Amino acid sequence: MASIDRTAYPRFKRVVSVRELAEAFTPVAGEIEWARGRSQGEPNFLALVVLLKCYQRLGHFPKLADVPVVVINHVRAALGLAEDVLAVHESDRTLCRHRDYVRDRLNVVYKPAEARAIAEKAIRKAVTTKDNPADLINVALEELVRARRELPGFTTLDKMVSAIRTETNTALFGLVATRLDAADRRRLARLLWLDPTSRRSEFDRLKTPAKAASVGKFKLRLAHLQALDELGATEQWLDGIPATKIAHFAGEARVTDVGDMRDIGEAKRWTLLASLIHECRTTARDEVATMFCKRMAVLHKKGRERLVELHEQHRAESERLLDVFGDVLAGAREATAVTEDGTVSPEAAAAVAERVGRLLLKTLTDAGGVEQLSAAHEAVSAHHGNNYLPLLEQFYKSHRSALFTLLDTLELEATSADHSVADAVEFLRAIRGRTGEYVPEKVTVGHGPDAVTVAIDIDFVTEAWRKILVVKDQPGKLVRRHLEVCVFSYLASELRSGDIAVVGANSYANLHAQLMSWDECVPLAEQFCGQAGIPSDPKELTAHYRAALGDIAAVVDAGFPHNTDLSFADGRPVLRRRKGADRRPSALALEESIHQRLPERGLLDILARTAHLVGWPRHFGPASGSDPKIRDAMARYVLTVFANGTLLGPAQVARHMRDQVSAHELSIAANCRASDFVAQGLCRFLSRRYDDEPSPGVPGGGQDPDRAERAVRGDDDRRGRSAEQGLGAVGVAVEGPVPRGRPGRGCRGR
Repeated sequence: MASIDRTAYPRFKRVVSVRELAEAFTPVAGEIEWARGRSQGEPNFLALVVLLKCYQRLGHFPKLADVPVVVINHVRAALGLAEDVLAVHESDRTLCRHRDYVRDRLNVVYKPAEARAIAEKAIRKAVTTKDNPADLINVALEELVRARRELPGFTTLDKMVSAIRTETNTALFGLVATRLDAADRRRLARLLWLDPTSRRSEFDRLKTPAKAASVGKFKLRLAHLQALDELGATEQWLDGIPATKIAHFAGEARVTDVGDMRDIGEAKRWTLLASLIHECRTTARDEVATMFCKRMAVLHKKGRERLVELHEQHRAESERLLDVFGDVLAGAREATAVTEDGTVSPEAAAAVAERVGRLLLKTLTDAGGVEQLSAAHEAVSAHHGNNYLPLLEQFYKSHRSALFTLLDTLELEATSADHSVADAVEFLRAIRGRTGEYVPEKVTVGHGPDAVTVAIDIDFVTEAWRKILVVKDQPGKLVRRHLEVCVFSYLASELRSGDIAVVGANSYANLHAQLMSWDECVPLAEQFCGQAGIPSDPKELTAHYRAALGDIAAVVDAGFPHNTDLSFADGRPVLRRRKGADRRPSALALEESIHQRLPERGLLDILARTAHLVGWPRHFGPASGSDPKIRDAMARYVLTVFANGTLLGPAQVARHMRDQVSAHELSIAANCRASDFVAQGLCRFLSRRYDDEPSPGVPGGGQDPDRAERAVRGDDDRRGRSAEQGLGAVGVAVEGPVPRGRPGRGCRGR
């Protein structure tokens, strides 16, 4: 059975806030007059109004015994009735008549058979793309509300979802099983074998995440991807199954251990394994592409660092060469016979040349000789400027085999009209076996009729790359190693920008292929424009946005003279940074007083209290969406959040709990019941729930004046403060652990 807490099925909260009472359960004058004319006696009058307000809030009729007392008390007070008036019906006939009155007023149709048919149709349509029972129930609820039908009971919807989901998934399991031959099944079955030495299975190793992007780990991840591809063509096994279904099956397999996987039915077991392998192949391609981009970034970083080192090493030599050049200039000035008007006399030209030559040769000889100075000049000028690209080749050698293995493993495709880098990658594949220093721009691959000529066009490279690629004295040839580094560098850049995609990946997939075509958009354009409030005609749409732009421009121009924060410098807008005012002494005193009055509370107590008041543990649960079958699930989830949020870990928390819970139980709760998707949904829920809470002890935060006054005096109810503090604590534990190096903060808090 699915957990009602994980669905949108309307129900009363554990604690009904004052705001909710005022907004949802306060009858207006028209409703009071309507109910007064259709009821006899104060109990029936109160019961009819309670039914009306509950149906408006829930979409179905609850039993009056299940309505929270605070709701009945609030409605009774709004009607001005005495406290001893109870919300009861004198007979079942009166109850049925009151329900009909409410349906007529709200224009709701009560036809249970039609409601079940609408829900079944919506569920069958959604079950092809969704698998979580809670999601399917929510789809049925949305369709029933749109059709203005009274909601069936939760059990009715849950049984319907369970039957349809089982029927659909059983058909999918059988379809996948028929696509597997005997060899495929043997390979999948081998994944569940335990190694007697390590006590681990290949099934566990499938889930191993990628590690740091070192060269060794990069090669291991490439080998891991190749091993995954050898398990079988999962894209053929799962052909026709929606991606959301595959993701759900893979998630269920990921949180299942080997023992439980063996107990699953054969057809379902093959499908779960195939889905997990398919997801692992997709994830491994993303990881390999990411590690490749990181390794290329490291190569360029090392090249820049090496260039800085060379500049530092040659700085002294550069200064010495400049001193030699200065001595040469000084000798030339000394030997030159200059007249009063600044010109050299023709008679002295020959003597001057001879004298200059002797002085220059003497200067060069004293500095080490022409040969030594020439060698020093070549060494210094070799890395002149900021071009570090010639230095990358020395760091590339250790990466070459892994990078070409990457090209063999991944299938790349260009996503833009420019295929120059993709063609260059194909050229690299063609020259992989070359060992010479230079390669021609055109090479022939193969022999005989199968021979293919592959060429490369380096127009896409920058001038800095071109200087080191082109061989000046050998037209049509390129420096091989520099060419390989260049193409791999551009490939990493294209992968990051999305101009080249990895077939079978997720993050590096071709995003353009996932977009709707224009033919698919045309039938939906009219409806979209109507919902967006914009014209669907092209000319009218252009005129609409021109008018809107003109109106906004007029408003901005009119307010510019009074906008002291915005100015223009050299034709560009500049927004002045505002500096906050210094805090007043009264504000500092108020802060100190608040800190003195805030009691110190245990974090575990706060988590337990908020779990009961807010119900955040409902977001945890099995991947199937069913109710958790563990004993005292709320306590287990509270301890799990505490263990992970404080960085204590399951083992240490279990040790301090004195055998009340084991480390394995906490680990299962964290790994199998709290995925990234669950964490994101819980964070959104906590944010919305915190917004619904009154501001923590601050007057004017949406709370009533009496409570604000009690908060300032320090005698506000403890439950509210604990709830507000606990929501923040749960958010920290879910989004990320508290920082290290702050002892005590994880266990005690204000």
